[in-house]
Amino acid sequence: MSPYVSQAILLVDGYNIIGLWPKLREKRDRNELETARRELIEILVNYSAVRDFEARLVFDAQYRETPGAKEIITKNLSVHYTDFGQTADTYIEKSCANLRSSMRYLKRRTIVATSDRAQQLTVVGYGAEWMSADRLAADVECAACRTQRQQKSRKQHSGRFLAHALDAESQQRLAKLRMGLH
Repeated sequence: MSPYVSQAILLVDGYNIIGLWPKLREKRDRNELETARRELIEILVNYSAVRDFEARLVFDAQYRETPGAKEIITKNLSVHYTDFGQTADTYIEKSCANLRSSMRYLKRRTIVATSDRAQQLTVVGYGAEWMSADRLAADVECAACRTQRQQKSRKQHSGRFLAHALDAESQQRLAKLRMGLH
């Protein structure tokens, strides 16, 4: 059996998104950059699972004097910290260049989320799709609403009766009691 391949790879320019999403920008501006990063990670955990994307959140080393690192958050999300002196833009561009062949052979989409215009033009040149920070925010919201509707629907259809919440063995015993069989 071949390993599962998600439908798309989503590369996210982390600081670009933080700087353009009002709630995250406010936190960054109050010297709560780590909190803003954690919130963006949490948002992308849910989004990548709902959309079935392999999401790679990229933060450049502008705030860290350490070697690059990769942190696997879930099967759908990993966080990449670039090497000192490397920008998220160059990391994303190299990733798009490397993913170019898998886009063709695996018919797998590569999407880059950033509102950096120069970055947009470069990644589109590599065959990737581009998504603005605003578009990503709207899609995140849409995915969250879809999840809430599905959960609400499951609750309504799971049955109004307490018996539906019981395990199979308990349901059988209850059925026997109703029929007068002990």
